[in-house]
Amino acid sequence: MKLDFDVLSVADSRINPVGDRELDLRGLKIQLIENLAMTRDQHDAIDFTDNDLRRLENFPAMPRLKTLLIASNRISRIDPDIVSYIPNLQTLILTNNQMQELGDLDALVGFKHLVYLSLADNPVSLKKHYRHYVIRKCPSVRVLDFRRVRQKERLEAAKLFSGSEGTRLEKSLSGQRSKAKTFEVGEPSKKEAKPYQGPSREEAEKIKRAIENAKSLDEVARLERQLRGGVVQDVKPADDSIVEVEMDD
Repeated sequence: MKLDFDVLSVADSRINPVGDRELDLRGLKIQLIENLAMTRDQHDAIDFTDNDLRRLENFPAMPRLKTLLIASNRISRIDPDIVSYIPNLQTLILTNNQMQELGDLDALVGFKHLVYLSLADNPVSLKKHYRHYVIRKCPSVRVLDFRRVRQKERLEAAKLFSGSEGTRLEKSLSGQRSKAKTFEVGEPSKKEAKPYQGPSREEAEKIKRAIENAKSLDEVARLERQLRGGVVQDVKPADDSIVEVEMDD
């Protein structure tokens, strides 16, 4: 589907549970981000979940935008200049996409306000040094793949990439980039999300506890991001550990 005036004019625009103005473009089989200038930068969040997007690009200047939900697409490339168009991004959910190489993530370096980032269920998340590389390149990120970034990990990343050997390693990883390719007939499709059938009794209890324990708007926002990403986490204050419950979309 083409993201044109007809689609944008009828798309649901509402205040979400955390008080942000959100544009809902979920599940429309959109293949290309375009024509967003028509929205006149009136949204804090845009939900592109479950479409057919292959590239994260073509954004107009949108300084108001803080949240992008783009799980379950085919994203394999990010515009290296994207930060100049959406400079105040705080949350980027790219769960279940096709990001391949660590160097492909360098486009995120300029996001100085990025706090919540998910690249879970992307091929790049299985690469050696993945987590330390992202922590090194995006120091503002506090939650990566729905797991809090700990000080220990920051120190490990700093040590890994220090000195001449560390500099060479970082340069080597940064140089690993996906080769440009076009979609061809017969190319494997994205992983399809199974229809969500509702939480099990155990999941419902965990969700209930998480909501009951929420004591601030930040926690409410965190819970919403987790639900959108298909994961619910229960943070235990005692040891700051995280319990994850996978949920089918």
